[in-house]
Amino acid sequence: MIEAAELEAGNTVRLDGDIYHVLSAEYHAGGGQFGGMVFVRLKNLKTNHVRELRFHPDDKLQDVALERQVMEYLYTDGDAFYFMHPETFEQLSLAREAIGPYEKFLQPNMRIPVELFEDTPIRVVFPETVELKVVVAPPGLREHETATYKTVVLENGLEVLAPQFIKEGDIVKVEVATGKYLERVRRDGKKG
Repeated sequence: MIEAAELEAGNTVRLDGDIYHVLSAEYHAGGGQFGGMVFVRLKNLKTNHVRELRFHPDDKLQDVALERQVMEYLYTDGDAFYFMHPETFEQLSLAREAIGPYEKFLQPNMRIPVELFEDTPIRVVFPETVELKVVVAPPGLREHETATYKTVVLENGLEVLAPQFIKEGDIVKVEVATGKYLERVRRDGKKG
């Protein structure tokens, strides 16, 4: 059990029979007759719905320990995404809702952590950034080389705004949460 005052982003709790991931938890001190409250944003790991609740600081919640295993993404079949454990070759599937809007960042044979609860896959833990190849990039404009951005298409079909010097074949780093271009990755391993 964990007290509401100890909750922080990243915790996992069971509430009303469902498993929730804590997105944020803020303690607000009370005044006068009103005691302090903990305002919590929770994401249901089964349905992906977000709830906002408030608790008294000493309310007890059931904390849940999730097991994290690195799996290899295999393929998608309808609304199911299939992953394989690289050592045991055991396969498991997750519903499209568990992947959420980040499905465009899954690439075949990509190794990625999957969180399990009682041997049931709950969610995929995406990295903060991914490196993707640029497949379509219009030529840059000389007079606006550093001040303006152009739209490029990445290997996963995502369109991002990138600097004028980015060209087809470049590898770029993209932030997963926002889909925003961060930087070019040079072939020799240095960032550009």
